[in-house]
Amino acid sequence: MSELYAARRTRLRDRCAATGSTAALISRPANVRYLTGCAPAGAALLLGPAADVLLCGAPLTGDPSEGRPAEDVRVTVLPAREGDPVVAGADLAAKAGATTLAVEEHHLTVARHRALGRIAPRLRLADVACAVEAQRLIKDDDEISCLRIAAEITDQALGELLESILVGRTERHLALELERRLVDHGADGPAFATSVATGPHSGRPGHLPTDRRVEEGDFLSVGLGANYRGYRCEIGRTFVIGTTPADWQIELYDLVFAAQRAGREALAPGVECREVDRVTRHLLESAGHGERLGPWTGHGVGLEIDEDPQLSPAAMGKLDACVPVTVEPGVHIPGRGGVRIDDTLVVRPEADGGPELLTITTKELLAL
Repeated sequence: MSELYAARRTRLRDRCAATGSTAALISRPANVRYLTGCAPAGAALLLGPAADVLLCGAPLTGDPSEGRPAEDVRVTVLPAREGDPVVAGADLAAKAGATTLAVEEHHLTVARHRALGRIAPRLRLADVACAVEAQRLIKDDDEISCLRIAAEITDQALGELLESILVGRTERHLALELERRLVDHGADGPAFATSVATGPHSGRPGHLPTDRRVEEGDFLSVGLGANYRGYRCEIGRTFVIGTTPADWQIELYDLVFAAQRAGREALAPGVECREVDRVTRHLLESAGHGERLGPWTGHGVGLEIDEDPQLSPAAMGKLDACVPVTVEPGVHIPGRGGVRIDDTLVVRPEADGGPELLTITTKELLAL
């Protein structure tokens, strides 16, 4: 794995050198982990003229969620409560003879930017922009393998919950149980805050669980994902509790399911991102739910749960092979509830079988 991380850093170093930067300072946590295999809280990575140094504010804990640094990266732990790893990185670059330092301006705070100017006043700062995020867009085999495992863990946790008694339990209780099951099956933790929404709450995007109890006849919408070795997946399903679904529930579910299927089937290399959004959104808008839709119907996933590409009406660019994305349309009807269906897939060419579905829990409308 050290060779993999070294190759990633070499690509970034070459890009920075082409724009005149003799060193680069990376501070966004997901980017630090992508380049080193490790991202302790607050750490910064210096790609220096002489060596690549991971600067940390505290000793590494060995926690799986933190990761382990590549063998060819030097780890420097700053004295307790002294200094900022980003500022220390700029100071180290200047002392090593760097004249221009590429930084992630989109991640630096104003206070940190000023501190860099004070610690190394002769060091010219340049913006590396989103160069690392661009490298992260297309996933390699190891990254996709981690996403597959994250999806398997998520499917297991959700499947076990569906076999338990749900009526009378609160949204908050169910969300905590799901997150515990994720860890029990090998996740480092949840990929994001687990959403459990019942009755009139169902179908809301990103609903935060409350103390409302599950009742018979409710729609139950669940959104969760596992974090495995830093890689995050996402699944969303909607069920009916304890009884045969009502006609309106079947009609709404079938509509959202058709929209989600249209979006999944549209995923292919070379397809415009906004086209995937359009075919997903079109069915819901045609049924009169346009005003109830969110700003996007999917997004990329990886070391962060919300990455590029965005599948939205204004999205630019086209899909590439080996890019993992979600397709997650939903409709929420105020006062009644709604439906959300969400899958994580990897874009593949038709010759390879088309999009690879990672989250495989049934999308049949089950009465639990």
